[in-house]
Amino acid sequence: MSDKKVLFTGAGGFIAAHVIPLLIEGGYTVRIFDNMTRGDRARVNEFVATGKVELVEKDVRYGGAVREAMRGCTHVIHFATVSINKSIADPHESIDINMIGNHNVFAAAADEGVERLVFASTASVYGEPKRLPMHEDDELKPLTPYCISKRAGEDLLGFYERQKGLSWNALRFFNVYGPGQKIEAYYTSVINHFIQRLRAGQPPIIDGRGDQSMDFVHVWDLARAVVAALESERANLPINIGTGIDTSIAALAKILIEAVGVDVEPLFNERDVLVSRRAADITRAREVLGWEPRITVEEGMRQLVEDSE
Repeated sequence: MSDKKVLFTGAGGFIAAHVIPLLIEGGYTVRIFDNMTRGDRARVNEFVATGKVELVEKDVRYGGAVREAMRGCTHVIHFATVSINKSIADPHESIDINMIGNHNVFAAAADEGVERLVFASTASVYGEPKRLPMHEDDELKPLTPYCISKRAGEDLLGFYERQKGLSWNALRFFNVYGPGQKIEAYYTSVINHFIQRLRAGQPPIIDGRGDQSMDFVHVWDLARAVVAALESERANLPINIGTGIDTSIAALAKILIEAVGVDVEPLFNERDVLVSRRAADITRAREVLGWEPRITVEEGMRQLVEDSE
């Protein structure tokens, strides 16, 4: 039996499904802690069947349950959260799960003396960036309860580092996409919507001129970053995980038209839109984690189109 054991909260989800195989490969055993309200039970059962993974079906809002599950774990990955769009619709639940959950996990990890905790933060802590690429030391202006709770989570980690020597890394994920993602996921609904129209031989419809951009990072690359953050020599830092490339919605439409192989031009729905742009400065990820993305947007989107056939 390995002596490396990870408590992985919210591990019934999309990103975790790509992280867990890497953990098993790296000699870890995994204790999934998830209330499974949105978790992929079939996938989790497959992991449990390996004998290297167990499921604790509980909620991060219950401190006693978190503390009990933390016992015997050497590492922690904290993903349990309420999504960004749900946090606007129901701020109460968002604050309850994200803030109370964060604190329960961090306090238990600090008390149990774990070797390293990795926290899933978000690029949305920056709000609307004043410059690109976005650097970890830039001003933070989170706009929604979800983003506010992620920023507060980073600050709480700093508190437990100072108080009890907790070792942590907070990964600010940019726009994650890849196989197995739910169609309605906040950042990727635009990808799936474009693909569906193109398959029907219809042109994608773009609001405004398509200047809005995202930094699309493939889930396989992101999963490698999570494991690297668990094992890095340096710690106690927020770290951007993206590609450093801002892909505009107009460019995305062209990439997908090519990947699907249809002869259409995008239609532009001329109206005023808030032009939001995203691109990560990934210097710190390279220096601290020895990580950089390997999958280009063109490659990743092509693969996504193939997988959705």
